[in-house]
Amino acid sequence: MTTTPNTPGPLHLAVALDGAGWHPAAWREPDARPAELFTARYWTDLVAEAEAGLLDFVTIEDALSLQSTRFDGPDTRTDQVRGRLDAVLIAARVAPTTEHIGLVPTATVTHTEPFHVSKAIATLDFVSLGRAGWRAQVSRPAENAHFGRREHRPFTVEDLDRPDVAATVAENFAEAQDFVEVVRRLWDSWEDGAEIRDAATGRFIDRGKLHYIDFVGPRFRVRGPSIVPRPPQGQPLVTVLAHATVPYRLGARSADVVYVTPRDHDDARAIVTEIRAEQRAAQRESETVHVFGDLVVLLDESTAAARDRKARLDELDGAEYDSDALVFTGTAADLADLLQDWQDAGLTGFRLRPAALPHDLHAITRDLVPELQRRGAFRTAYEAGSLRARLGLPRPDSRYATPTAAAS
Repeated sequence: MTTTPNTPGPLHLAVALDGAGWHPAAWREPDARPAELFTARYWTDLVAEAEAGLLDFVTIEDALSLQSTRFDGPDTRTDQVRGRLDAVLIAARVAPTTEHIGLVPTATVTHTEPFHVSKAIATLDFVSLGRAGWRAQVSRPAENAHFGRREHRPFTVEDLDRPDVAATVAENFAEAQDFVEVVRRLWDSWEDGAEIRDAATGRFIDRGKLHYIDFVGPRFRVRGPSIVPRPPQGQPLVTVLAHATVPYRLGARSADVVYVTPRDHDDARAIVTEIRAEQRAAQRESETVHVFGDLVVLLDESTAAARDRKARLDELDGAEYDSDALVFTGTAADLADLLQDWQDAGLTGFRLRPAALPHDLHAITRDLVPELQRRGAFRTAYEAGSLRARLGLPRPDSRYATPTAAAS
């Protein structure tokens, strides 16, 4: 397909699943299922709907603290959803019930160990037959109090310009970069073909194809190898959410997909330009790094209906809902226009956050996707292959494989 500004090529589309939806009053909608939020069936139903819509992947939110209206710690509200299941375990439960869609749970880096995350995501890649990914997330400062290994120095969003807070944020993201590097090395610590499984000779593994990674840095000292063989994709998808230069740098240096939050076309273009510059600085200009735009969406048959629904949800919550990402209220056709406009600004895909589940997920899969298909902007069927392959990413060789072994 020839791509021009007026006829953008096919785009990638993911949805971000979080509780009853991204609007804090979504759990009070008539079609919501608040009594089932902590059941397997709830999550399998949502992901089945996303797969029916041929979406590239779903992300599943997680954190190491309760949801809160405050950045710097818990609140006292009892009229919003609080509590969640472990995202990686949800993905592992959902994987056998799906065939094509990618599964990208969130796992935080600040209070976990790279070894644990690497084996969990590698296991998910085996369970899903090559459809796993990971959203690497830096913890908020208030989460320190749950673990007691770091000083609890809460700060607010307004404090981010303070030199001491900026230094703390930079250190946290530098730690995240090391964390991702260790995870990636552990995924490579078993070469392809390390498992022989020859009962006749009694050889189960080729020990020469298992490698110590011997990572030594200011934050981690990890010897390896992993306890899980090399994942089916070699390297499961690594994704990060970024709002500013420091996390843009993490995404450009370490991730396969960077989620960003532009407010309009020009903002999207500026963000993509900055990430591409960081990618070149990291000497990754020959690699594909996707930049996905994040939007919270409320979709209805008319813009007025979508705005009315948001106003009703806002009234239930007692405040006008805002987000780090643009909140879109309108029709599927209007959203398709916006996505193609932002795609022309350089974005390669989008991660949509349904404001209310299941309403807005159904609107994405049953209204937006057909609209994009009519425009030739979205697939009409899944093709066989891994999540990496769907996103145009090659399956890399293990960095520890000898040239002969890599070519064999």
